[in-house]
Amino acid sequence: MIPTIEIANVSHVGRRRPHNEDSTLTDAESGLAILADGMGGYKAGEVASALAATEIYHSITTNLDQVKPVRASRRKNKSGLSLQSLLVKDAVIRANSDIYRTAQEVPDCLGMGTTIVVAWFHNNKATIAHVGDSRLYRKRKDHLQQLTRDHSLLQELVDRGLYTMEEAVATTPKNLVTRALGIDNSVDVDIMEETPEPGDVYLLCSDGLNDMVDDEEIHLTLSKYSANLVQAAQELVSLANAKGGKDNISVILIRILEGFSSTGGFLKQTLHQIFMKSGE
Repeated sequence: MIPTIEIANVSHVGRRRPHNEDSTLTDAESGLAILADGMGGYKAGEVASALAATEIYHSITTNLDQVKPVRASRRKNKSGLSLQSLLVKDAVIRANSDIYRTAQEVPDCLGMGTTIVVAWFHNNKATIAHVGDSRLYRKRKDHLQQLTRDHSLLQELVDRGLYTMEEAVATTPKNLVTRALGIDNSVDVDIMEETPEPGDVYLLCSDGLNDMVDDEEIHLTLSKYSANLVQAAQELVSLANAKGGKDNISVILIRILEGFSSTGGFLKQTLHQIFMKSGE
């Protein structure tokens, strides 16, 4: 079956920040969506996020021949992950090394880091990888679910049973991450695989969205503008700005229109890709 997806990609500086330290990358031919939210120093966060997005893209797209459809669907290591997922994990680890090395070698970049969330659609599967508190949601029919779990102090306090989520939100800064790329020479990458269904909408976002717009509003917006993915992405960004726009806001929306069976087989698909990075 010819794979068919639709992508909208919108990034905005927000209303409080002098420049945009988020980096987003979506690629039609490889079925990749990458979102990074940089941090640290004057424009160093922008460097970190750009390094992450480009390194991960390069690592995956230059190694597609290692995960041919037949071989990749049958071969897994003892972790239970497919070759595609192992490739994504390795790409994120390589990006971490590049960012860490640059931070040590370039004084202006010392201490820089970035979150990362990656979605790769292949062989009727989705590989999802993330580090930090940038998120991936899936809207399936009338249900919105956060598939990633934040690597943040707030989430850790809740997981340990020290606070309820409501208590943690009221007492804990939202932007303290417990994992990020580039902070150390090694990194623990969360990775999962799932099976998309036609009609599913996947949302990748930086915390500039979900810190300002709650999950219920995100769900309502995706439902209201379901006929126009670009308009839905733009409306989510507008909502975050209307509520204060305290951070950069990046949104990638991906709609599954049909099944897809080939690794990186997006060469023949019908894909509408919109990229906007505005308000700088």
